[in-house]
Amino acid sequence: MVAFLSTALFGNFVYKVRSGPAAGMWRKGGLGFLNLGRPPSAEIQFLDRLELSGKTVYDIGGFEGILTMFFARKAARVITYEPNSRNFQRCLENIKLNRLENVQLFPRGLSSKSGELQMAYDPLMPGAASASDAITRQILGSGGGAKTMAVSVSTLDSEIETHRLPDPDFIKIDIEGMELDALKGMRGILSQRGPDLFIELHGAELEDKVQNARAVVDLLTKAGYRIHDVENAVDVTSIASHAFPPSHLYCTKGRTPAT
Repeated sequence: MVAFLSTALFGNFVYKVRSGPAAGMWRKGGLGFLNLGRPPSAEIQFLDRLELSGKTVYDIGGFEGILTMFFARKAARVITYEPNSRNFQRCLENIKLNRLENVQLFPRGLSSKSGELQMAYDPLMPGAASASDAITRQILGSGGGAKTMAVSVSTLDSEIETHRLPDPDFIKIDIEGMELDALKGMRGILSQRGPDLFIELHGAELEDKVQNARAVVDLLTKAGYRIHDVENAVDVTSIASHAFPPSHLYCTKGRTPAT
């Protein structure tokens, strides 16, 4: 019902967001005009504390641009990647509504190598689109008119080199199960620059989430990162097979995460 209201009924409604990271900014679509009075989540509290003045932020998985808008208010420059054509267009509209001149938006995703992937999505839930095999099967098997689209992907290392983009100081990743692939495609920049990372972990089922979290933590630990579980406020060095994996990781290189 929420997804239907957000997309079908209010999909073209323009308003000022009343709460959350983009509060006070203009948005098209969604239900951000509602103020539900909920206390801020651990994720929102973490984002509010970020010091991004003068920094370059990469928003990997921009969706409709809510966090892109938030980052644009705090950082010197924001570079956003969004492969879903519908979400890309909405993100572009929201950037223009707020006259954000420090944002650069690319219509593709990031992965471990350049090419094309099949992305599954539900038109009523555009934020859940994924090119992960397990999540794709889950979306397509859920019924309700789920569809697929071909999307272009590249690696962050090649994007920075090819387009002469600035090195990132902070990278946010929220790409529905493709986190590990994206990290593999930025090994160069992780090694050379060591940007801070904020990663939302996904998986189709609990087992997939555990495996994904374990692989991400292993890759980042070997790359010299220290990892912090934002929700539970604890440092992470490994993921046990029987444990429920963390949802959001804040990762810093060569220092203790400032939380």
